Amino acid sequence: MPITPDYALALDVGSKRIGVAIASLSFKLPRPLCTLVNDDDFFERLSGLIKTESIGVLVVGLPRGLDGQETGQTKYVRDFVDQLKTHTDLAVHFQDEALTSTRAEAELKARGKIYQKGDIDALAATYILEDYLLQPKETN
Repeated sequence: MPITPDYALALDVGSKRIGVAIASLSFKLPRPLCTLVNDDDFFERLSGLIKTESIGVLVVGLPRGLDGQETGQTKYVRDFVDQLKTHTDLAVHFQDEALTSTRAEAELKARGKIYQKGDIDALAATYILEDYLLQPKETN
């Protein structure tokens, strides 16, 4: 009997860094995992995470303008996902990421602890994954 991957991984894609969050598909409690540098070795590092964390689905935050319009960053993320799909056979889903970075930064400030930009990215990825997991899924 094949082993079924049990986790979802979310990516908050930026040109310099990519925030990563993880959640069990059973318990649906996302948490920040790490922040990866968006460089030539990114897909190799992501592949390692997919294997070690038993990932079954990828969720990528899709940025849009405040009125829902496509922006330059939207195109960047869509192009990134096209490239991502050449590196994995996993299902890749888009999730609206409206204001997730703003929300993440506000939460980190409220905690009163010192944080880095990568902490914002990883927490934003957590919000992206949370929103994805809370959506009703179609049943066959």
